[in-house]
Amino acid sequence: MELAQVRLLVSDFAACYRFYADVLGLKPQSGATSGPYEKFSPATGSAGIALQDRAMMAEVLGELGDDASGHRSLVVLRVDDLDAYCAQIAERGATLLRGPAPMTDRMRVAHLKDPEGNLVELQQWLLLRT
Repeated sequence: MELAQVRLLVSDFAACYRFYADVLGLKPQSGATSGPYEKFSPATGSAGIALQDRAMMAEVLGELGDDASGHRSLVVLRVDDLDAYCAQIAERGATLLRGPAPMTDRMRVAHLKDPEGNLVELQQWLLLRT
């Protein structure tokens, strides 16, 4: 078994597309800016994040799920230089909720939200301190 992607169901597809492509800088698979589906990939690694229009999934399942409320997901992205990356995405319109700041002795993190309120955690892994 292999994890193919984490898919977020969203109501404002275009806004979320712009966030993951233009603000976070992830590479879209097809360029479907208005949906109803798009997969995004970082420059390295095989995991991906996908967006799917909430209404489309409701048609597939024959039911409309409750609108997301509260923190129901957390997308985690690892970066090499957290400070530089946070400065870049802030210039592109991101608003950090917290950080960059230490989370443990091995990791620094920053948190922000996408346009649907999904939490995004940016991680920089540190060498173990001896």
